[in-house]
Amino acid sequence: MGRWRGQARAKRVRSAPGRFFIPSSPLLHFPLPTVYNSSIPKSARRNPGMKELVEAVREYGVGIGTDIVKVDMFLNHRMDTELYVKIGQAFAAEFARFEPDLVLTVEASGIAGALTTAIACGNIPVVFAKKSRTRNVTGDVYESRVFSFTHGVENRIRVAKQYLPQGSRVLIVDDFLANGEAAEGLCQLCKQAGAQVVGIGVCVEKSFQPGHQKLAEAGYRVHALAKVTGIQDGRLIVED
Repeated sequence: MGRWRGQARAKRVRSAPGRFFIPSSPLLHFPLPTVYNSSIPKSARRNPGMKELVEAVREYGVGIGTDIVKVDMFLNHRMDTELYVKIGQAFAAEFARFEPDLVLTVEASGIAGALTTAIACGNIPVVFAKKSRTRNVTGDVYESRVFSFTHGVENRIRVAKQYLPQGSRVLIVDDFLANGEAAEGLCQLCKQAGAQVVGIGVCVEKSFQPGHQKLAEAGYRVHALAKVTGIQDGRLIVED
């Protein structure tokens, strides 16, 4: 039923003045209909946590020093595609009820999780903020500064204004949450656009750093699929 309702909504979008629709590419029109994907397993709807991700972090993750979490075996260098599909389903189970219009992330590690989440939420668009102003980014942009904890550098992130419409309901998805700099930068872009952040989903959260608390205190709904509470002798301590 949701599928047909989505098609009816798409027809209205196509005929609405001032909006565009590309019939041959259903993923490239906005605003897209928000349809809860009925293919999401019922178990995922009841339990939006990610047992598989927790187990992967525990088994394959590595701690470096006291604050570096290395999960590139399956998340942000070599990517486990089956795991990423389940990540998208878990985020949809948590956030689809808030009816996001699009998923927003930052290049490059956040894109995979954002894509599977957008598909699970009913094929809504993904917009990723760029860290460099390339020649194909033309026209007006929203821009904010983000400090990367992992790389120790400050980046300017940008989104073309046409891809973050005023009034959009935005779900932010990223691979990591440490001090919350990336998520805060994406929230700033949404504020500039007059868009509403309906939630922030992160694959792995370092709970011993202040990112989650800062975002929650700012009024954002934050959901992490795996929480690393500490590092001991190179081993990650992960909350069940």
